[in-house]
Amino acid sequence: MSQTVGFIGIGVMGKSMAKHILDAGYPVLVYTRTKAKADDLVASGATWKDSVQELASEADVVITMIGYPKDVEDVYFSENGLLAHMKKDATLIDMTTSKPSLAKKIAAAAKEKSGAALDAPVSGGDVGARNGKLVIMVGGDEDAYEQCLPLFETMGENIQHLGPAGSGQHTKMCNQIAVAASMIGAAEAMGYAKEAGLDQEKVLKSISTGAGGSWTLQNLAPRMLKEDFAPGFYVKHFIKDMEIAIEESEQMKEGLPGVELVKSLYDKLVEQGEENSGTQSIYKLW
Repeated sequence: MSQTVGFIGIGVMGKSMAKHILDAGYPVLVYTRTKAKADDLVASGATWKDSVQELASEADVVITMIGYPKDVEDVYFSENGLLAHMKKDATLIDMTTSKPSLAKKIAAAAKEKSGAALDAPVSGGDVGARNGKLVIMVGGDEDAYEQCLPLFETMGENIQHLGPAGSGQHTKMCNQIAVAASMIGAAEAMGYAKEAGLDQEKVLKSISTGAGGSWTLQNLAPRMLKEDFAPGFYVKHFIKDMEIAIEESEQMKEGLPGVELVKSLYDKLVEQGEENSGTQSIYKLW
């Protein structure tokens, strides 16, 4: 592969995503705040870089998969950040779930630097990342999208270009709004089954392929029943996503009463010290 790909953020999902790119034959540069998280990738052939600045100056495409909008802002706009040191004609791809307004800001700044930027948040959690079957929602310049499509195809299956900068992030908000409803539905259903004295495993097998079926029932409800609350997606990050959705809806003068209800339940989990648990830990409230 001719493109050198930089990857920043080797977390629960980012590590698997970077590994797929590496396995596809791309030269991969990696940087993350905790170097040990990248050890396996480096052992597999990735090249460690000591700073964002160093990575940006060498990569043709840079992918970021980090925590919060404030982290994205810092990585892109700081004095030693991506925009200050990106190569000419490079493409920056933020796959963090972040603010649409920030995606537009990054795209405009990259264009001024003779480059391009795409916002490409994902859905599918740790399972989708591990299996290379993520949903990838892309906003930004269509030519840049077409050039990066083979790269996206190493990480996902359902890949859509949704429109100009910010469109990927807006689409991810639609996804998280739907997920919020499914999370509370799965937890309530399993809690109800338990209180009714039913075999929860049999109930789950019965309803997961019917009209009430969902990705959440198929992938996270089994973890609920096993009391496996390890993070495929952190509670704290889901709360961040819901906060963005609520903020964006308020700007559009729309209401999200369902999301506000689900967020209030996840806020209770944080009060109980569950911010670093997986989103399926909502079941603990039942």
